[in-house]
Amino acid sequence: MKVAYTQNQHFFSERRIDGGVASRQFTETFQTIRQQSINLTVTLSVEDMAVQSMADTTPIKWHLAQTTWFFEKFLLARFVKDYLPFHPAFNLLFGNSGLFPRDQRSLITRPGLSVIRSYCTHVDNAVLALLKNMPEEAYAILELGLQKELQNQERMIVDIKHLLGSNPFHPAYINKPLVPAEKVAGLKMLELRGGMAEIGHPGLTFCFENELPKHRVFLNPFAVADRKITNGEYLAFVNAGGYAASRWWLEAGVEWRKKEHIRAPLYWRKIDDSWHEYTLHGLIPLDLNRPVCHVSYFEADAFARFSGARLPTEFEWEVAANSIIPELPGLPTLIDADSKKQTDDVFLHPSGASTATGLKQFFSDAWEWTSSAYAPYPGVKLRNDEMIENYERHMVNQYVLRGGSVATAPENSRISYRNFATTGTRHQFSGIRLAHSIY
Repeated sequence: MKVAYTQNQHFFSERRIDGGVASRQFTETFQTIRQQSINLTVTLSVEDMAVQSMADTTPIKWHLAQTTWFFEKFLLARFVKDYLPFHPAFNLLFGNSGLFPRDQRSLITRPGLSVIRSYCTHVDNAVLALLKNMPEEAYAILELGLQKELQNQERMIVDIKHLLGSNPFHPAYINKPLVPAEKVAGLKMLELRGGMAEIGHPGLTFCFENELPKHRVFLNPFAVADRKITNGEYLAFVNAGGYAASRWWLEAGVEWRKKEHIRAPLYWRKIDDSWHEYTLHGLIPLDLNRPVCHVSYFEADAFARFSGARLPTEFEWEVAANSIIPELPGLPTLIDADSKKQTDDVFLHPSGASTATGLKQFFSDAWEWTSSAYAPYPGVKLRNDEMIENYERHMVNQYVLRGGSVATAPENSRISYRNFATTGTRHQFSGIRLAHSIY
């Protein structure tokens, strides 16, 4: 099996039509996506970008450097004759096998932010020059780098929220108020018949290696909730003493809850006996109609047990999503530059379910925890390649999340996309959809 970044070479060559139209398209796309990473930092201070708020986050200036490193390492060093790196130490500092553990990245105060910005500009200009006459085999690598940058932009938003959310003054990242969500209808469980199902990406357009290969699984009949769980529904669990009742929790979850002193979702704040929620738009009263988010696997699983249900498997989730969205080969490999978010005209907080009937809300608001352990698909041959990173290294003690969130790029909101996290992870925009088996 070919790895994902080599599958699209024929597609890229088709895009390079006479007159260089595709080359211009990729130039515009590269500039748009790279600029979006800078746009995410415009309201941050130098201090904001230099620190990390916990071991699982990364300093924002490090994010900027690491995505820049990819283009320098795998495009410029390979395809520009006699290319000289911006700084010989940056490969060790910012590469996939960097010198410093992730939880110590904020100790690297130098190079400073101004140097990192110069690094970004230097590499961007060199890539734009290369794009004027780039070899065919380089286009798939460019696509991989852009897709990784879109992933990284989501991580930046998540890390920024955790950083600012750790501040007792609850500073807003976006100076745009949130309006109350519309009232949601009662939760409904919709039945699906099960049987043989096709799982995974067809491999005809871009995907990441952990989405391959497409394969068949057998599912027993099951039911899945028509929407995500709301803050109001989760508050009922909190008020019923759900965090103190060990019978709802996995044993490891009980220990985690006690050790971390967990009493509510990550960004809930109780002020004068009233619940509030920290958002990237500031601290607001808890909106009972918005989806609950920033809950761990332990919390999602406990709530499901409390509700007399369970979390769906990732395969049940994919079948349910496919039942309302016709399966497509994938999103266009040439990323639509016009689809990128700008922080001054979007809301970066879950808005809630629509009033439409039937299954909904699969690719909006928050990622959904599944009960599936993160593992390779049958028949996949994962390779240890620095460019793609070896997904197999992460396939232990993690669970799969499906769908997407308000921070997810549209290009990564596809049915086959597999996100993953450890059981105690809460800083991701992660929510809950219930399921149960039918016998």
